[in-house]
Amino acid sequence: MNPQGGNKTSVEVHHSNDADDDDDNVKQLQQCSSLYLLLQDCLITSNRDWKACQKEVQNLKACNEARQKNVSKHTKGGEGNK
Repeated sequence: MNPQGGNKTSVEVHHSNDADDDDDNVKQLQQCSSLYLLLQDCLITSNRDWKACQKEVQNLKACNEARQKNVSKHTKGGEGNK
């Protein structure tokens, strides 16, 4: 069952080794992970046409920039403040 809606998730389309790599990437993205998966789905359905997926690219970019700003506020420039 696909929690994001749509017909297939990127994991269903990729080979198992790719799926493991995608899982690690998605975990690192935290709250942006659903946007990452939407971008992956778009790229798969558009035959890797980045121009067709610009909405998804921009949404992921904006989310990641907001996440990075939030991380910077919480760490106050220090890597060891986890």
